[in-house]
Amino acid sequence: MAAVAEVNAAIRVLIVDDDPLVRAGLAMIIGGSPELSVVGEAACGAEVPAAVEAYAPDVVLMDIRMPVLDGLAATELLRARPDPPEVVVLTTFDADEYVLRALRAGASGFLLKHTPPAEILRAIVRVSAGEPILSPTVTRQLIAHVADTGAAARRQHAVRVLSLLSEREREVAVAVGRGRSNAEISGELFMSIATVKAHISRILDKLDLNNRTQIALLAHDAGLTG
Repeated sequence: MAAVAEVNAAIRVLIVDDDPLVRAGLAMIIGGSPELSVVGEAACGAEVPAAVEAYAPDVVLMDIRMPVLDGLAATELLRARPDPPEVVVLTTFDADEYVLRALRAGASGFLLKHTPPAEILRAIVRVSAGEPILSPTVTRQLIAHVADTGAAARRQHAVRVLSLLSEREREVAVAVGRGRSNAEISGELFMSIATVKAHISRILDKLDLNNRTQIALLAHDAGLTG
């Protein structure tokens, strides 16, 4: 676990990857943005809790395959903490089981390491603002995964859970599932952005979810986003 000199920036980023060259490359990319600051690094998932305590990041960039504790398990532990930072999984692996486990664990984004640097920077900014972000490849998998062998059971569960919401809250949940931003939902449903945010907060509280991505997963599982 290593501290990194902080730049005067609004969004604090912790990089977690067992490859020092990857960490150095990400730190260089992020360090070039005036909006972002790399406040620390960790070499495995087991170092994440102490690093979060020490550096108080807003966003954690998390690799998947690491020694001692992998990034998926680390994400699950991290998102179970009170007031946790947002997590963006950044990896070379885009297999369905990795994507879905990361998102269900509470990650707000899942990007592949060949994602262009500018898109990585945009993803960090968006996630810090509460908006989920997925690479195009991952988005296609997320949309398609409802057709696999566990789809029927997931759909039944999702429909039951979403029935706890009011009609207006369900409309917002479906819009989130379709990848709409707060501004887009505001325009489509004729409500203020503040009202959209209030609905999303109530949905998260009612359904005991971590973030918008988990709302989107429920909407997809229920078959409401087609």
